[in-house]
Amino acid sequence: MPGIVAAGHPQTSEAAALALEAGGNAFDAAVAGLLMACVAEPLLTSLGGGGFVLAETASGERLVFDFFAQTPSRRRPNAVLFPILGDFGTATQEFHIGAGAAAVPGLVDGLFAVHRRLGSLPMDVLAEPAIAAARNGVRINRFQAFAAGVLTPILAASEPLQALFTGPNGLIAEGDLQTQPRLAATIEQLLAEGPDAFYRGEIAKRIVALCEQHGGHLIAADMAAYRTEIRPPLEVKYHGHQVITNPVPSCGGSLIALSVSLLNRLNSDDWQPGSPGFARDLARVFELTQAERMRTSFQSRPSAKLITELLAEDHLRQLVEALNGPVATRGTTHLSVADGRGNLAAATVSNGEGCGHLIPDTGIHLNNFLGEQDLSPAGVGNWTADQRMSSMMAPTIVDRADGGRIALGTGGSNRIRSAITQVLMHVLEFGCSLEQAVGAPRLHFDAGKVSIEPGWSANAYQTLDREFPELERWDRTNLFFGGVHAVEVDPERREFSAAGDPRRGGAVRRAR
Repeated sequence: MPGIVAAGHPQTSEAAALALEAGGNAFDAAVAGLLMACVAEPLLTSLGGGGFVLAETASGERLVFDFFAQTPSRRRPNAVLFPILGDFGTATQEFHIGAGAAAVPGLVDGLFAVHRRLGSLPMDVLAEPAIAAARNGVRINRFQAFAAGVLTPILAASEPLQALFTGPNGLIAEGDLQTQPRLAATIEQLLAEGPDAFYRGEIAKRIVALCEQHGGHLIAADMAAYRTEIRPPLEVKYHGHQVITNPVPSCGGSLIALSVSLLNRLNSDDWQPGSPGFARDLARVFELTQAERMRTSFQSRPSAKLITELLAEDHLRQLVEALNGPVATRGTTHLSVADGRGNLAAATVSNGEGCGHLIPDTGIHLNNFLGEQDLSPAGVGNWTADQRMSSMMAPTIVDRADGGRIALGTGGSNRIRSAITQVLMHVLEFGCSLEQAVGAPRLHFDAGKVSIEPGWSANAYQTLDREFPELERWDRTNLFFGGVHAVEVDPERREFSAAGDPRRGGAVRRAR
């Protein structure tokens, strides 16, 4: 089947495209691509992680598959959790790892749930490229080598993990061949036994034993109780375009919806790509949405009622008035697919940075979601038991006013919401191509500071420096600002286009 894929690694895109060429649909391609991502992008995602798939079918059905992590049902008093620093070059970010950082992983259940509901090809066909790549090896590319450098303290946290990421000359480097035979065998086991092997069988027992030995919280009942949730998406308008994204309990999509709704109501007469007016208004909107997130405790207690209140017209009007007044002084990957039948899939998955432990004899790095500051606005360790965690991940689809359709998303921790919003603005406001929009310089506001990539006008830097208390100028584009991988369908011309973000090793592949 014809189609197009944008993802974070050439082999991820290739596996998804092969599923289309074998007669599968966009959702088959998403499953195949995500399995390959666990092999080819092991520093960004894992079968020990979780995520979301946003699906829009050719018939118009819209579904969000939420297979993000669940908090444990009880706390272990002597849990092991400790901080490390990830070094991005211009900035560092603190992460917490250790077995006490692991939440119940959902990715395995999610893959099978998407396949059951929307897939058409046999699961073993979809998994075949990932199994072969794990067994035969994947050459480390430049981006994966850079990511390994950022996460070096995690990769050295345990001997099995260190061995997996050690090359001939120490830490794996560009050009090294990384083989993962145990992960290949685990995927084959899941094909034979289904997700029960992971949640109730031998793999679940190994996860529980790891937590008992190394100070983790997870018990057998936590694993056995996990279920993928299927929800309707959140939808908002931007100048006649329909923006469809991830709903509560995750907050990334809701914050994008709030940002888009505010930008939709601002005077944009002085907006141009890279202009000071556009930079100022973006930074102000991101500052305000962050303030609303913290003021309402949105991420710790998300609800449909609260997002309805945030997007209510009277509240938006008040926020716009505030914007027109004076200014007050992490590892994830994405895959977007469009097929020739009219199906779209946007899939964002993560392992956090990983907790530093492989599940014994599986090749699977277990997540560190309980140690993510971006997922813990009340402070790392202050989580509510037995609750689906809120996430910044926000796979998004846009039904354009002209009939075109876009699927996009990104990794990037707290920068996810700002990266997606900026790509949307370049496409919907300025008429940029996907490639132009994805490549445009970005900025992000957090903790009183505007971080900004090179490429904005000199006046934009001067405006931000004058109006915000701290401006952090980067000397080059960086994975810190996300990695938006996007596909677009033009229904009139029956054409596909796509863009893979070079910040995170983006790769595009057409299926014929």
